[in-house]
Amino acid sequence: MSNITIGITCGDINGIGLEIILKAIAIQKAGHRYKTVVYGNTKVAAYHKNIISQDNIQFHTINAPAEAELGRVNFINCWNDNVNITLGKPSDVSGQCARLALERAVKDFKSGAIDALVTAPINKKAMQMAEFPFIGHTEFITSEMGAKDSLMLMVSDNLRVGVATNHLPVKEVAAAITKEKLVRKIQIMNETLKVDFGIDKPVIAVLGLNPHAGDEGAIGKEDETIVRPAVEDAKNKGILAFGPFPADGFFGSGQFNKFDGILAMYHDQGLVPFKVLAFGEGVNYTAGLASVRTSPDHGTAYDIAGKGEADPSSFIKALYLAADIVKNRNEYLDMRSNSLERRKQKALTDETGADEEIVAVIPEE
Repeated sequence: MSNITIGITCGDINGIGLEIILKAIAIQKAGHRYKTVVYGNTKVAAYHKNIISQDNIQFHTINAPAEAELGRVNFINCWNDNVNITLGKPSDVSGQCARLALERAVKDFKSGAIDALVTAPINKKAMQMAEFPFIGHTEFITSEMGAKDSLMLMVSDNLRVGVATNHLPVKEVAAAITKEKLVRKIQIMNETLKVDFGIDKPVIAVLGLNPHAGDEGAIGKEDETIVRPAVEDAKNKGILAFGPFPADGFFGSGQFNKFDGILAMYHDQGLVPFKVLAFGEGVNYTAGLASVRTSPDHGTAYDIAGKGEADPSSFIKALYLAADIVKNRNEYLDMRSNSLERRKQKALTDETGADEEIVAVIPEE
C-alpha cells in the first residue's frame, strides 16, 4: 500500500483538527504504510504541535503530492499570511483557512494527484462567515467531482448507516424525499457495499420517515406512497432491499445487526443511533464518488480545543478506511478486467476452434 497517497485537510484551525492529525500521523504513525499530505499551513500546525507538547515532530514542506515522502509529515502550505488563532470559537479567519485547504486538496483530488481524501472537521458557521456556498464537505465535494448524487454513509466495523437527506432542517425533510431520490440512494448504497466493502450480495434496510413507519397511513402517508414503492422499485432492479422499518424498534430490538447497510430518511434518524453504538470508532464516508473521501465521525469539538485531550481514534479509522477502499476498488476493477479478458479469450477460442489443451487453461465463468 506504499504507493497510495492520501490527502488530509486541516479543517477548522480553531478546533481539534490539527491536533488529531498530528497525533495520528506523527505520534501514532497511522500513515506509515502510505504517503500522507496535509493541506494547511506549517505555522498554524506548529502552534498545535506545541499544544500537544511534541517538539520532535518535523514538517516536510512540499509543493505537490508527488513530492511526498513515506513516513514524513508532508505539508502543502495553502496560505502564507500569519493568521489569528482563537481556539474554541468560529471565525471568518478559521472558515477561510479551512476553505483554502479544502479547495486546494479537492483540486488535487480531482486531478488524481492524491488517491483519497480525508477531511478534518469544519464548523458550518465559520464556513458561512467565509462565504463558503455549501452547507458542508459532502455537498461541496459531490459538486466538485461532478457527481449527480452521493450518499453520506456512516461506517463502523459492524454498522453502515446512510442518510437520504444530509444537513437539512427537519421541517424540509418530508418535501425533499421522493421515490426517485430514495431509489438512487439505495442504488448507491448497494454499489458501494459491493465494490468498496466487498459484500457480494448486500442486504439493505430502509427506515420509515414517520413514527411507526406511518402505521399504514395512520401517521402520515409518505411511507406508503413514497418509501415502500421505492423499496419495491429497488427490489425489481435486483437489489436486496427491505422496509420501511420503524426506526425506534429497528435499533431497539437489535434488528440492525441483520443488515449490511441501513438507509435512514434524515440526519438524526441515522446518526443518533450510529453515534450511540459507535461514537469515536466511526467514519463518515461519501459513497457514490469516483474517488474516495472519508472523515472522522465528530465535529470541531471547540469545547476541548487547545487542551490536548482530543482522541484521534476516529480520524485514524478514517485514514485506514480510505486506504482500504482504494485497495478494494483496485482489486474489484482488476477482477472485473480479468473476467472480461477471460470471456474474450474464451469467445476467441470458440470461434477459432482451438484445441482442447488451450481451451483447458481458460477458466469457465
